[in-house]
Amino acid sequence: MSSMTIGPIPSQPAADPSERSALLFWMIFTGLSIFAVVLLWRFGLIHLMLSSDRTYISSVIAGLYVVTCGHCFLRTRAIAREGAAARRCRAVLSATGGSKALDANAAGLPRGMVRDHIESLVTKAAAQDYRPVDQTLLLRTLADRLRGSNGFGAFVSDTLMKLGLLGTIIGFIIMLAPIAGLDAADKVAMRSSMGLMSDGMAVAMYTTLAGLVGSILVRIQYYMLDAATQRVFSDAVVLTETYVTPVLERKGSGARS
Repeated sequence: MSSMTIGPIPSQPAADPSERSALLFWMIFTGLSIFAVVLLWRFGLIHLMLSSDRTYISSVIAGLYVVTCGHCFLRTRAIAREGAAARRCRAVLSATGGSKALDANAAGLPRGMVRDHIESLVTKAAAQDYRPVDQTLLLRTLADRLRGSNGFGAFVSDTLMKLGLLGTIIGFIIMLAPIAGLDAADKVAMRSSMGLMSDGMAVAMYTTLAGLVGSILVRIQYYMLDAATQRVFSDAVVLTETYVTPVLERKGSGARS
């Protein structure tokens, strides 16, 4: 998890693992995955899998995985932008006289979900005469907004696993179907049945392999995305508890005195 330095912004910011690193990690992970696919294609393994799978379930799994990678990229980029906006908000509020940025409902802060949360805090504090602000419900809303459609990853991972199991069942059905009418004395029928059994086994194994690998890779990508989202949320909590709510409570104390 990334560390967050509270205090004046140094002249040369330290190279902390910011939310942009999440996008970098995604690109590195995807690049390694593409390299592995190129190697498998070069050695003919992917062509063998696609030609052996007569149900095309492996192709469906591959297509769904590509779409999910695109979705994960968009979500990771969105979280990276929110993290950058949160850091800019911290820079403004931690500077000398930064509390003035909370005037006019914090409209002067960089745009983003964190600024929207701060605006809600300022509005809520003003509505209750700047008494101590409980931001629990607002933080839940912020967490939901930051997560967005991240749950799509868990859904796709489970779907890929079940598609692989479906291919396994279909493959075993294809493999065992010729056994019912098998005549041990008919060599031609035996040879044909053995071919069908081999095709069924290939379908079962390749679809299971594709489903398992796809599910694992999706889980890894969305785990990194969830970790980056959690870091943005944690930074927002520290930011508001350190620079926003104390200022709002001081306004209330000054007005009552």
